[in-house]
Amino acid sequence: MTSLKRLQQLLGYSFKNESLLLEALTHKSYIKSSNNERLEFLGDAVLDLLVGEYLFDRFPKYNEGKLSKMRSSLVNEKSFAIFARDYGIGSLLRLSSSEEQNHGRDKDSLLSNAFEAIIGAIYKEAGIDCARKIVYHILTKHYPNMKIQDLALDYKTTLQEITQERFGVLPIYKLLSQEGPDHKKRFTMQILIDNIEYGTASGTSKKLAEQACAKIAYEKLTQDSPKQSKAKKQGAKL
Repeated sequence: MTSLKRLQQLLGYSFKNESLLLEALTHKSYIKSSNNERLEFLGDAVLDLLVGEYLFDRFPKYNEGKLSKMRSSLVNEKSFAIFARDYGIGSLLRLSSSEEQNHGRDKDSLLSNAFEAIIGAIYKEAGIDCARKIVYHILTKHYPNMKIQDLALDYKTTLQEITQERFGVLPIYKLLSQEGPDHKKRFTMQILIDNIEYGTASGTSKKLAEQACAKIAYEKLTQDSPKQSKAKKQGAKL
């Protein structure tokens, strides 16, 4: 279990006013009057700015449209929940007993909100330069070796354009299985193009699993020439 001290070590920032960090970890269901909603509001704005700035500086040749897509892929509940889990924030959340019983510590929404609130708290106490240093470190850690560029590509949309042009059909996504409790389900999807399977993938939502499937199919198709793809279409299973 992560302690407050350990969390601050992982973040690379020690709060002078630790009550601000506690506030950032306090859900509105908790008995105490001060919760993290205001800090979440502030952190959301700070993250939107800093992630945009990070992408602007890192990818000087990308246009506004591509940068916006990349930022949308980063500034969202799912991404922030992943960051929160990496820092063990769930174990530190201050929740009501009912929210605790409802698996609140592992809900993407609560984890994401707490992450935003922590960034808001850091900004409030130490300013934009400190917040920037921490946010940049988090982004670099989770998206090394320029892999962040993949975020600019909507694989489902791009794949759809490719299959329509090459084969005259749209990809079909089939749900193969869903496992786990309601708060932590995992979906496995299959992608078919003209009745040929191009791969399977899993995700915490159908949408994410479909995107993962689309990426697999996209990579296979773009590695092949149109002629090779046509041959596979006629009978080979990938």
